[in-house]
Amino acid sequence: MTATAGPKAEPVDLLSPEVVADPFGWYARLREEPLAGHGTLNLGTMMGGPDMWLATRYDDVLQVLTDPRFLTNPPADSPMADIRDGIFKRMNFPEDLIPWMANKLNSADGEEHTRLRKLVSYLLTARRVNALRPRVEKITEDLIDRMVAQSAGGAPVDLVEEFCFPLPVTVICELVGIDEEDRADWHAWGNAMATMDAPNIPPALRKCIALSRELMARRRVEPKDDLVTALVQAQAEDPSRVSDDEIVGILFSLVTAGHQTTTYLIGNSVLFLLEHPEQLARLKADPALWAQAVRELQRLGPLQFTQVRFPSEDVELGGVTIPRGAPVAPLLLAANTDPRKFPEPDKLIVDRLTVANEMHLSFGKGIHRCLGQHLAYQEAEVALHALFTRFPNLSLAVPRDELPWILRPAFTRTKTLPLNLA
Repeated sequence: MTATAGPKAEPVDLLSPEVVADPFGWYARLREEPLAGHGTLNLGTMMGGPDMWLATRYDDVLQVLTDPRFLTNPPADSPMADIRDGIFKRMNFPEDLIPWMANKLNSADGEEHTRLRKLVSYLLTARRVNALRPRVEKITEDLIDRMVAQSAGGAPVDLVEEFCFPLPVTVICELVGIDEEDRADWHAWGNAMATMDAPNIPPALRKCIALSRELMARRRVEPKDDLVTALVQAQAEDPSRVSDDEIVGILFSLVTAGHQTTTYLIGNSVLFLLEHPEQLARLKADPALWAQAVRELQRLGPLQFTQVRFPSEDVELGGVTIPRGAPVAPLLLAANTDPRKFPEPDKLIVDRLTVANEMHLSFGKGIHRCLGQHLAYQEAEVALHALFTRFPNLSLAVPRDELPWILRPAFTRTKTLPLNLA
């Protein structure tokens, strides 16, 4: 994880091929070599958009995530254009679909954010997620059984396609209430987003918007024990609580966030553990360590940065006064590998973090902390423990340097992960 290149005097484009291809190296250089006169900060951009301040050190990133003065949208009177919309416009994304690409739960501020978060927070509490564990275990075992059948005769299996992706997307669809006959379309949407398959994202998105509206209509006449029913019933009791468009946006936010990070976490974790056999041996000897291990594995990825923030007033950050409304990008991976917080930060140590104090910032902090963190940890713990228990001799079916990587901005994962199960 050494830098192969470094920042120049001009802002670093976080979405450039060079940075996307070597996030560990670039983020380490940005963190350890701030630009002169910029305190502990650097300057960056995304696809040639507006210049941004880059928070890279742990304490700076933590402040951006927890200080209530940092908002997810610029002040109403700020001349700063919405950076997220600008990125999609540069991708020639259909303008009518751009609003649907925002995470409705995370892109709101203040009372609006509180209102939307309360509507779904009950679904993902630690208690409710713990009650879901037997179902997660059953889905996991079914997928493993299917892989065993596919590998008859010693054929390798693509873990991403057959396990990492279907497990979390199936769980979140069941939890939210997406009917089984519609899940193939949601799978197609999730896969298009996961691989940044630009031509297929708009049609898949339009299809799922239509399916969401049809699902809401069904739940109004055929209620079930799921989130969609709860949302339409809350709307019926008080229409001001949530609109139809907001319900659709909530579904997209949960289904997208509910499978992408976990898909990447499971696949990357398998690869990490195969590359660190001494740490894997510790887990096999003491399975009680899995709950800690998934937190350490999440620290090292796959999420690189989260949404840009805007201070509602001038704010001191990293020795610099950030003007009101100026964009600040919190680089999570840089913070999670900051040696000031984590000794030997590039090293995988499965019992480094505790369940009570995980310390890493991959799920955010503060009011926008990821609602699905408990579910993601549970799925990864169940999945990894089951995989290495059923397949103690699991190994790569191709040389490490032949693995195809999806170098998607903000995320890093292998496109495929061919494994020998025996």
